[in-house]
Amino acid sequence: MNGGVDGVGGGPSGAEAEDRAPRHIAQRRHGGVLASLIRGYRALIDPAAVGRSLRVFAGVRLMRHTRADVIAFERGITQLPQVAACHHITGNFDYLLQVDIADLPAYEDFYANQLAALPGVATVTSYVTMKTLSPDTA
Repeated sequence: MNGGVDGVGGGPSGAEAEDRAPRHIAQRRHGGVLASLIRGYRALIDPAAVGRSLRVFAGVRLMRHTRADVIAFERGITQLPQVAACHHITGNFDYLLQVDIADLPAYEDFYANQLAALPGVATVTSYVTMKTLSPDTA
């Protein structure tokens, strides 16, 4: 059959008809767009189950802002597994960290022996989380 292109004869086969259905055409068109938007998937892990019940946000201010100091700090901070996220920000701090750790004594040790010891750190202001309200992490 000629697939009904000229209006004569039968229509496309079942597979061809399904592939040409408006739903599939829209998926093909938008599939490329969606694929370019989705960077990946992640699992939400229970922090207590992996020994990280305490979440602390830490504002870090650097002594100097030379390129070398910034690079040294950023290299150091990315090596600390307790730091779940590090954001270079504007405002009162240069960086805002999310630190997931076992408990307050563990954070005190981390703060004194690792975070404050990083190159270029002038001050660290810590904010201990009491409760998380965000639905994707609660």
